[in-house]
Amino acid sequence: QVQLVESGGGSVQAGGSLTLSCAVSGGTYMYYGMGWFRQAPGKEREFVASVSLYGIKTDYADFVKGRFTISRDTVKRTASLQMNDLKPEDTAVYYCAADPNYSGSLENEYQHWGQGTQVTVSS
Repeated sequence: QVQLVESGGGSVQAGGSLTLSCAVSGGTYMYYGMGWFRQAPGKEREFVASVSLYGIKTDYADFVKGRFTISRDTVKRTASLQMNDLKPEDTAVYYCAADPNYSGSLENEYQHWGQGTQVTVSS
């Protein structure tokens, strides 16, 4: 059974930075693509970024390009999301997700999800 646990959320002022981490346990980590999604109050969950098997391919939502960086550490079995130049509109619960294939932004293809971590950005 694959379990994902996010950490690193918090409150920052606009222009600040946070790094989210997702720890993976169970399953065969090397065969999973990893993604980050977010859900703001009153809005649907949306794709943020994804990283492929072995970290070779990455994809980003247009609204985070140049500000966020996704990465993964196969030894530590973690995936991270470095978030710079945060904006109030980045306020949301951020979810880590995993899939046996590289699903990119296709939310329905992800099979395993974490519980989420809150990110709040004040102006």
